[in-house]
This record gives sequence, structure tokens and C-alpha cells, in this order.
Amino acid sequence: MIESSESPGLESPPIAIDLALQGGGAHGAFTWGVLDRLLEEPWLKMDGLSGTSAGAMNAAVLSDGFAAGGAAGARAALGAFWGRVSDAARMSPLRRTPLDVLLGRWTMDHSPAFVAFDMTSRLFSPYDINPMAFNPLRDILAESIDFARLARSEVKVFVTATNVRTGRPRIFRNADLSPDALLASACLPMMFQAIEIDGDAYWDGGFSGNPTISPLVRECSADDTILVQINPVERPGIPRSARDILNRENEIAFNAPLLKELRMIALLRQVADPGHSEGALWAAMRLHRIASPAMLDLGYSSKLNAEWDFLTMLRDEGRRCAALFLERHSQDLGHRPTFDLDDLLEGM
Repeated sequence: MIESSESPGLESPPIAIDLALQGGGAHGAFTWGVLDRLLEEPWLKMDGLSGTSAGAMNAAVLSDGFAAGGAAGARAALGAFWGRVSDAARMSPLRRTPLDVLLGRWTMDHSPAFVAFDMTSRLFSPYDINPMAFNPLRDILAESIDFARLARSEVKVFVTATNVRTGRPRIFRNADLSPDALLASACLPMMFQAIEIDGDAYWDGGFSGNPTISPLVRECSADDTILVQINPVERPGIPRSARDILNRENEIAFNAPLLKELRMIALLRQVADPGHSEGALWAAMRLHRIASPAMLDLGYSSKLNAEWDFLTMLRDEGRRCAALFLERHSQDLGHRPTFDLDDLLEGM
């Protein structure tokens, strides 16, 4: 925990923050670590959480856990959720090879089961290979979250899913949330059947917002938003193998909606008089970011790696990055942004 000399005095009102949580399968355990570290700070008050896919699940679990037992309850709930995810994957054939384990590689690129799964998913749809629409996360979510309690939680949650028919995002709020809503936000169309809610079908929210920033601006009182980013925006070199090309294609596609929103914020900052309506809210937003260069070493296949050692490695990296952020920027929260958005306008 950072010293009181580095953080606002505990006698001062807590600083309200919002968090924008990206999705990325098992890589969401990095976000678990970030949240776990931030929840240790009594001078921070989480107002709103916007999440997609794994980010949505982290947000919902945290909010429900907070409603049950404050910050300690939220930390315990997150740990229990990721423990259940790992336990459910113990019998999965999607595991690293013994050589990968020996060499300390987290990838499953050489796993025969993953290679077979990857090839099959490009030839057959989930309606062909999983006609009963089985998803082990459904039971995990039902066991991990009291959705009636979540609906009453003071920590606002905004979950993005993509409407298959219109291509537009739908934002599910606390009272709307259910296992189906969270599964919809994480529904990769070549892995799972579309999730039907209120007569419409939904796919992964990453296609339309990963995550969506707008509800944090419009419906929350905090002016500081911390983006927890697990999909690299920049990746050095040119991908040449088929797998590396697909991985980079996925990263670009799932970062595009977020970058569009961030560019809009950057443009509003350059307007001399944004007015007193919604433009002023966007211009006043102070943005921060927590990310890790370690994510550059992790490809697509590791997003399906739910081994406990991998999840806890990512958790520890998330805690380390959050601690580093607090060490460098605790005095900036509540006063000034620390993420330079102007770089996003280059080349426009």
C-alpha cells in the first residue's frame, strides 16, 4: 500500500473514479489484479465500471461483492470467481504441452487440442459442433453473482454486447444484468451461439465497444476514468505467420471502437468552448491508463488458457502495474489526466 505521504489524506473525501475494463478472455485476470490492488486504497471510491467480455464479468463480480461486503467483499468475490474459472478448466483438453510448461511458455499454439479446435472453428459453426449451446461460464456466473443484490449495488455497472441484427451496441446496466447478458458480452461468434435476449441476438461487445466509455461520462459523477487495457494498441514488427496475422487482426478490430471514442474525447479537448451540455462532460473527463508490456508476449491462444498458474501470474502483473500507477500518479487523480490523448489524433 502506498504511504499516506503519496496519497491524499484519509481525512479528505474519497476520490471518485470510474474504470473502463477491456475484454480478452483469460487475459482478464490481469484486470482482476488491477482491481484487487485499487480496492486496497480507502481514498479511492469506485463509482462506475464499464466492461466488455471478461471486463464485464470482472465488473459485475466486483459490484456484487462490494454490495455484500465492501472492498474486502469485492476482492474476495473476484478471487473466488477466477478460482471457479480455473477449476472448471481442469479437465479441458485445451492445455499447454509439457514442452511449453517446461520452457515457461503460456501459449497453447502447439497444443494438438488447440490446433484441432482452431481449425474446426474455421470450418464449422457453433450451431454445428455445440447444438445444445453448452457454456461452462453460465453456471460459474450463477454461482458467483447474486443478480438481485447486484441490481441494488452502489457501484454502477455498464456491460456492452453487440446486437447481431443492427450491429449496434447495447448497454446492460445493473438491473438488466443476468448470466445471459454477461455471456452475450463475451460471445465470440465462431465459438458460441448468439445469446438471445428480449427477442434479439447478441455477440461479443468488443465489436462495438471494448469497453464503451459514454455511460461513464453521461451517468456517473466521477471525472477520473482509468482505462485498464489488455489488448495492445501497438505491436512492433509485421506479423507474417497466419496465426500472428489473425491475432493482430483481432487486436485491431477489438480496439477500434475504443480508439474512436478516445479520439472524440481528444477532439473535444481542442475545442475552445465545448459548451455546457454533453460536450462539456466529455471535455472535462480526466483519463488515465493502466496497461502492461507483458501483454505483447501473449497471443490469441493464451486467452483460452485458464490454468491457475497463468491466471495468478496475470493477477500479480495487474497488481504490480496498478501499484506502479498509484506510485506515479496518486497525486494526479482528482486534478489532471495522465493519458495523452493527442497522440491519437496524429495522422487523422
